[in-house]
Amino acid sequence: MNEFWYCLKHGQVEGAEGCKNADRLGPYPTHADAARALEKVKERNQQWDEDPNWNDQTDEEGSD
Repeated sequence: MNEFWYCLKHGQVEGAEGCKNADRLGPYPTHADAARALEKVKERNQQWDEDPNWNDQTDEEGSD
């Protein structure tokens, strides 16, 4: 099975024989998915920033 990682150190997609996992995102099932890793991180961060449950925000009345 081929798996791919996005290397944060080098800014490129790598196979299993790459940098240490602490410097990588993945694994991803395809090269294309790994190449899109930073875009996906940005999308998820934006979703979490807008999620009141993630941010422990309360409603206007101050209750959870």
